[in-house]
Amino acid sequence: MAKLSKQERKAMAQKAMEDRAKHPAKKDGQSGFAAIDAEAEKLDSQNR
Repeated sequence: MAKLSKQERKAMAQKAMEDRAKHPAKKDGQSGFAAIDAEAEKLDSQNR
């Protein structure tokens, strides 16, 4: 991958921030570990 100039990196970061502002990630109210534990429990119950 070619090395990007400072202006190119800045433009890419700006575009990413705008995209996140337009389409925010859904908040489910769980911490990361709680979500992982819930998913593990669901998969474990499916395998039984």
